[in-house]
Amino acid sequence: MTKILVIDDEPSITNLVSAYLKPEGYEVFTAADGNAGLKAARAFKPDLIILDLMLPGMDGIELLSRLRRESDVYVIMLTARTEETDKIVGLSVGADDYVTKPFSPRELVARVKAALRRLQTGSGTGGERSVLSFKHVHVDAGAHTVRVDNELIELTSIEFELLHALAENHGRVLSREQLLEKVWGGEYFGDMRVVDVHLGHVRQKLGNDEYISTVRGVGYRFDDEPL
Repeated sequence: MTKILVIDDEPSITNLVSAYLKPEGYEVFTAADGNAGLKAARAFKPDLIILDLMLPGMDGIELLSRLRRESDVYVIMLTARTEETDKIVGLSVGADDYVTKPFSPRELVARVKAALRRLQTGSGTGGERSVLSFKHVHVDAGAHTVRVDNELIELTSIEFELLHALAENHGRVLSREQLLEKVWGGEYFGDMRVVDVHLGHVRQKLGNDEYISTVRGVGYRFDDEPL
């Protein structure tokens, strides 16, 4: 059974989310603070985590930062804040998606379903070339690994799929909409700027901005030289 961990200090939120997720066949665990959430993530090894940004003790950002050192589990961040910086910080430290409170439980369930379906089917990497090799960057969809000049680079699932989508379309500009379609399967309800944040993270990890070019007003292009 697919396991989901909900970390939020508001019982009304954890109860509501659980009430919508359990009838869908998911096993739901809950935690009310950051320390308990980290322990639960380690103990239950969930397939997906719904994480509140504002938590007592260890906040959601610190929890996510620690979690990313040991896991690439899909994380949907919950926040009552509307400031852009909060969303950017959350995505930058490793959140895959975010939902702003107050939210529609049905929309949250739809995002959970879409994320899990994408993870279970391998998303946009299925049926395409398994290994993509360039002068510096080597992307292996089968092994789910990326190497730059033979050095292994650690990417989250979302980061890997974005890079694979661009590398598969080497030299071609892909818009945010096209990347969302390829990576999220056309079932994304949030802000398209999540693409910008995740690709910024990919660039940082690759160590060279020249591998991924921004075409202003159009989209992104993978530019490493083919072998």
